[in-house]
Amino acid sequence: MKKSILTILFVALTTVACKTEKKVETSEAVKEEKKIENPISSYKVNVLESSVAWKGNKPTGSHNGDIKILNGLFDIENGALKAGEFTIDMKSINCLDLEAGKGKEKLEGHLNNVDFFDVEKFPTAKFVVTSSEVKDGKTNVTGNFTLKEITKSITIPVTITEGEDGVATFKSDVFNVDRTEFGVTYSSKKFDAALKDKFINDLMEISFDIKAKK
Repeated sequence: MKKSILTILFVALTTVACKTEKKVETSEAVKEEKKIENPISSYKVNVLESSVAWKGNKPTGSHNGDIKILNGLFDIENGALKAGEFTIDMKSINCLDLEAGKGKEKLEGHLNNVDFFDVEKFPTAKFVVTSSEVKDGKTNVTGNFTLKEITKSITIPVTITEGEDGVATFKSDVFNVDRTEFGVTYSSKKFDAALKDKFINDLMEISFDIKAKK
């Protein structure tokens, strides 16, 4: 009986782990991006209320935080996302699970330096919509995601809302990208097999929470 319970527990944990580890597929950047036709009439991102959430994992734990949006616009037509682009301020990387004076500054400094995102050389990242499709109430958005000047096409599930007060939201599900595909290879077992259990997971969790107004 005890053995059966342990087996069930192992299967359950494995199922959860597989779900968490699922990554979005990347492909070559789409050449034709959806252009904002008239910025004056577009939804303009409220940078004070918008952010990108992130989470990194390793065998001994994880860290999470957010990054500010520098600017952005998007268009909605008949309830569907027509075009959009967001610039991410990589110099604003913020760790939320550590306190000041207790490792927060050290981790943020490490993420900022050449081991990870090298924000002095690559101060911004970007997401530009190339197409979107509404299915079962969810908008699947395909876009060019640029990080460290490496651009890949990804498709992510997004919920779009549009209010009568001129406020709209662009909120994605949590998705995983392989950081090594964007030149972030520090402590990856793909590049250093000797790390054993001291590696950092290649998959990085990301989600967009964008609020905008006309």
